[in-house]
Amino acid sequence: MKRTVFSLLAAFALCVSAAAVGPAVSCPSALLMEKQTGTVLFAQDEHTPREPASVTKIMTLLLVMEAIDSGALSYDDVVTGSAHAAGMGGSQIWLKENEQMTVRDLLKAVCIVSGNDAAVALAIATAGSMEAFVGRMNEKAQALGLTNTHFENPNGLDGEVHYSTARDLAKLSVCAMQNETFRAVVSSKSFTENGRSFTNHNKLLWRVDGADGIKTGYTSQAGRCVISEATGDGLDLLGIVCGAATTVLDSGDLLMENFTECARLFDYGFDNYSYLTLMSPLYPVDQVKINNSAGAEAVAVAPEDEIKVLLPNDYDPDQLETKIQLNSESVDAPVHESD
Repeated sequence: MKRTVFSLLAAFALCVSAAAVGPAVSCPSALLMEKQTGTVLFAQDEHTPREPASVTKIMTLLLVMEAIDSGALSYDDVVTGSAHAAGMGGSQIWLKENEQMTVRDLLKAVCIVSGNDAAVALAIATAGSMEAFVGRMNEKAQALGLTNTHFENPNGLDGEVHYSTARDLAKLSVCAMQNETFRAVVSSKSFTENGRSFTNHNKLLWRVDGADGIKTGYTSQAGRCVISEATGDGLDLLGIVCGAATTVLDSGDLLMENFTECARLFDYGFDNYSYLTLMSPLYPVDQVKINNSAGAEAVAVAPEDEIKVLLPNDYDPDQLETKIQLNSESVDAPVHESD
């Protein structure tokens, strides 16, 4: 019964969700997903390949943490910075050649400061070389079904064949956020290493209630990118913005539109969607005949788990129809509670 009910209700939820009018965002690509169901609440040009900038590091971090989980690498392993790692430009922690740091601190540097030098150091420590690590990145991309993604480096600096899409990045982010250590590190607001203090580049951690990671990115070609999660009101939202602009204010300060547009996505999701509980394990929904029973002739059945659907807040209750289809009209004795 459970499988049939879930399939019927999921199809209905997707149908009504698509009818909602999305927010006005000016970035080239954007996507808003409700993670519990995987329902896409809003998408704009989500299949077009674009430079992912430092959100590339989500894949880098995922592979490093998988190596740790397998025992091939340890958080306490000491990594010596190479000349190549120390020579990275862009966002960095100013890792010096032959400087030593633990894997744990390098992970923090990648998550929080988006250190290009730290990402390269971790890649070499994990796979032995940059080339071998990039090979693993593309193999993992294929395994996750990222059909419009190709990586050329572990840090996200622009390359000739370095690209992804908002849709692919959503799949990658969902996978990465299942790792508890990844979740904990990317949601950290700051860390200190060797007397140097660093602050997370993700301004949404301060601006949006319930924000939880994930990663920012910027190059002149890619524009402003951000992938973030936010939870509240029973919803778990994933927002992705690619290619947002940078606005120079009259004061001379920079307004990074990736944060503004991602916050707008979250506002849209929280303001317009919520869950409706249809069935509870506490309440039977039907009865099933018991064959060859010396006692009761029928048994009450209820869902194993709570069944709920994601709906626009302005849905019409008269259009909601719930159907229960049993796998069988009868069961053979003996029957036990929780069968």
